[in-house]
Amino acid sequence: MIEIQQLTKRFAAHTAVDGLSFTVAPGEVLGFLGPNGAGKSTTMKMLTGFLAPTSGTARVFGHDIQRDTLAAQRLIGYLPEGAPCYGDMTVAGFLGFIAEVRGLKGALKRQAVQTASEKVQLESVLNQRIETLSKGFKRRVGLAQAILHDPKVLILDEPTDGLDPNQKHQVRKLIQSLAKDKIVIVSTHILEEVAAVCTRALIIAHGKVVADGTPYELERQSKYHQAVSLVLEQPVDVQPLTALAGVAGVEQSEDGLQLTVLPEGDAVIFPAVNALLAAQNWPVREVNVERGRLDEVFRRLTVGDAA
Repeated sequence: MIEIQQLTKRFAAHTAVDGLSFTVAPGEVLGFLGPNGAGKSTTMKMLTGFLAPTSGTARVFGHDIQRDTLAAQRLIGYLPEGAPCYGDMTVAGFLGFIAEVRGLKGALKRQAVQTASEKVQLESVLNQRIETLSKGFKRRVGLAQAILHDPKVLILDEPTDGLDPNQKHQVRKLIQSLAKDKIVIVSTHILEEVAAVCTRALIIAHGKVVADGTPYELERQSKYHQAVSLVLEQPVDVQPLTALAGVAGVEQSEDGLQLTVLPEGDAVIFPAVNALLAAQNWPVREVNVERGRLDEVFRRLTVGDAA
């Protein structure tokens, strides 16, 4: 597994990562979340051996990233932010170069390039120079080099940045398939991505862990967990809703056609709200019970960090 203990990084007077500790086991897809400046990329650079920590340790399947760097790095596939590649090389040439860096030659090299290209659908651009590719294709080249050597650990910094909705769906399916026998860490600003692919989410702020749990466990911390959302044909008097037992309040859109009935704590208010709707005969177009809103939890836990 990955073991991070009291990992700290200081740049002069600024502490980017402050005593970070967590573990990740095979089969987990960890969503690594935090606002800009929270310490996500710095943590990933330390975990991959590109940046030395001020103090603390990071181990990859027992290999200390500082004392046994190459052994740890052999187990890691890394997609850094921006997916830097050699623009004057063709896609096939670049992937072949990376394969050789990873120690693959001959038939093994050719098979690795072919398999990685197929997984991220690069076959149509293999002979193009990377500098001529769109941002989305460049991102896919970066992802291909990360999975080329079939690593035990896959660390992805904003893996779907620049991709269209179809490409995002494809990459998310790929991440899910890879996670069966690997550790996958995904750093992202896209909260829907966490719900879509991650089995666990870790939120950091000011270089420290402020939340760690499954996406559902984090959603349960939201004030919208078990809230009832209504879409109406016309505005209504919300006072009967606010008078219901277990209701903490009602949020209303400016036109009055969308209501969100908030519960007190973990109160289950849908049966009471549903009964009231029938009794009042309100013109309701849509009724939903919310799981909770990860973005609201994220904002509340990270307030004060840079946006």
